Amino acid sequence: MGSHLPPHPEPQLVLQLSAGGLQAQNLEAPGGGLGPEWQVLLGRADALAFGGRLHEALPLYQLVSRQQQLRAEQLEKLVECLAQSIRIKEGVHPAAPREWDVFRCRKCQGFLFEPVSLPCGHTFCKKCLERDRAPESRCVLCKEAGGAAARQLLRINVILSNLLTKWFPCQAKASQLRHEGNLLYKEKKLQAALQKYNEAVSLAPNDHLLYSNRSQINSTLKACEDALHDAETACRLQPYWLKGHLRKAQALANLGKTEEALREFLFCLALDTGNKMAKSEAQKVNVEQKKGFSIQEEPNVTTSGSLRKSIQITESKKDCSEEEKKFTSMPESTFLTSEKCSLLKRKCYSEEMQNAEVPCKLMKKDIVDTRENRTGQHIPFEVVDPSDLDCSLCMRLFYEPVTTPCGHTFCLKCLERCLDHNPKCPLCKEGLSECLAMRKYCKTVLMEELIARYLPEELTERRKIYEEEIAELSNLNKNVPIFVCTMAYPTVPCPLHIFEPCYRLMIRRCMETGTKQFGMCISDPVKGFADYGCILEIRNVEFFADGRSVVDSIGKRRFRVIQHSQRDGYNTADIEYIEDQKLQGQEYAALLVLHDSVYDQAYVWFNSLKQALKSRILSHFGPMPAKDPDPQANPNGPAWCWWVLAVLPLENRAQLPFLAMQSLKDRLNGIRRVLTFMSRTRSR
Repeated sequence: MGSHLPPHPEPQLVLQLSAGGLQAQNLEAPGGGLGPEWQVLLGRADALAFGGRLHEALPLYQLVSRQQQLRAEQLEKLVECLAQSIRIKEGVHPAAPREWDVFRCRKCQGFLFEPVSLPCGHTFCKKCLERDRAPESRCVLCKEAGGAAARQLLRINVILSNLLTKWFPCQAKASQLRHEGNLLYKEKKLQAALQKYNEAVSLAPNDHLLYSNRSQINSTLKACEDALHDAETACRLQPYWLKGHLRKAQALANLGKTEEALREFLFCLALDTGNKMAKSEAQKVNVEQKKGFSIQEEPNVTTSGSLRKSIQITESKKDCSEEEKKFTSMPESTFLTSEKCSLLKRKCYSEEMQNAEVPCKLMKKDIVDTRENRTGQHIPFEVVDPSDLDCSLCMRLFYEPVTTPCGHTFCLKCLERCLDHNPKCPLCKEGLSECLAMRKYCKTVLMEELIARYLPEELTERRKIYEEEIAELSNLNKNVPIFVCTMAYPTVPCPLHIFEPCYRLMIRRCMETGTKQFGMCISDPVKGFADYGCILEIRNVEFFADGRSVVDSIGKRRFRVIQHSQRDGYNTADIEYIEDQKLQGQEYAALLVLHDSVYDQAYVWFNSLKQALKSRILSHFGPMPAKDPDPQANPNGPAWCWWVLAVLPLENRAQLPFLAMQSLKDRLNGIRRVLTFMSRTRSR
């Protein structure tokens, strides 16, 4: 491992190296590249810089530069080393997630203006999304493909737009002025654009994006001092915002403050190692200036002793360093966190720069009061009306809010129930067939954050109600959902085609609760459904684009209905489970003989069927189960009995008594009588 990086690399030497590279761009040898001797020196310098040994690398870079053989792009290793030095010294970790304000667009980093919620659940400004409408574009937060947003019209999230306008009228107006100013800037109407931004800043004085954009306008107008002032304010409001530091570096470069500009570009690289613009400008800090950077030769700058002396001078400025430590050790109530960040990234100047009265470390306090909420977006509690966040379908607080492509927001469960009946938006009646076909409803993240932040008590109560509903739906003894359709038996597969809205809801609830179970009964002209049925367990559900589905289920347990009832359009029942009564002794021995005899009779009957009929039975019910060594091992009796009952051509009313029987002996005798009757009928 290399040695520790020096605390303050000599800035003047680095600037001279950069400038030397700039001047040498047009002075290369016709063959291109460096001579063999300088290649060795440059390679050695790169290796030392890469190893963190700047004290040894800088003199070698200087030797190459003095011969005017060094190109600007060949300072890449040095730039990377200096940026790494900043990252290590200041603890900057650009890959770590930053805590953005909840009301910020994650694309432009400004206040949400005309918010649009994507299918993935994340929300951005409409203008930001319109600038990136390629089909292969992805959400900047979750990286999900944004193809749907590229194909559809972008609709404003109605609830969010109304809320932000109500809660933050000044900020919303400032965002409107910002977008108007951007349009004027594109039309080259700079003064008009500047006027829009001045109005916006007066309304939202703590919006860093306004200062950053106004800095760009001032730079275009050649108002370099104003551009620098705005960029510095943006950096103070968002200390680790890359764009703000790029604006500041450009403003410094335009003012001819090359050393400070280079330092800012290096800090940008510390924030984002892959930023090509910052890397290019750090290597060519004065490329865009109209007149080149003039190097003032220092007499002994090339000597290693002089270099060490320069570095020692930089490292010996204890007054400024102690002042920085003094301020950074103060509590946040005395000195702001954002200013600490600004202080940390500033390096001590050399003595020559101090004599020129360049301010050290501490930035002058701007008119922006960063002691308040940094974004100026504090919402008084009385402004938050819980009814503003009520679902228009259930009239309760949003729970798991989802936003449709048309911009309307509903509770997830409410929207699903509406789509069961009609694939259109409940409010505007716009078609949602594509949304229904995707069957992927992502919760609107920003809506959830707003509710959790401003209505925590209401959300807790709403969640409690939801959990109570789920617990009630999960009870497999009381209010068990009943599918009134066909006869079902334990262990026998029962595929179902689901198309009625009430049963769509019922199956969805069975999946959401995790029970994956419901009762199956045949219809009854008086009670609605029979008094006996079988619990089915869902093994798989295949959904179709129009909302229909095919459910693969299998029978589990038999039950008796105690009370008939209904819930949300489908039947329910309070039930008790039934099992076969077990026999012992001689009765059990007689049962075994009967069991084996009926099994053999059923096996012979099935094999006597025509091949086409046998194939249909096998494809639907599967092969006949094997004979059980102990017929009483399963509380519901042998599986083959239920398989035979399922394939026998009996009406439901004739099959129902077998399901209700709690005596295996009676069931076997009944099956034997049916098989005997079937054999006699065929023989005739």
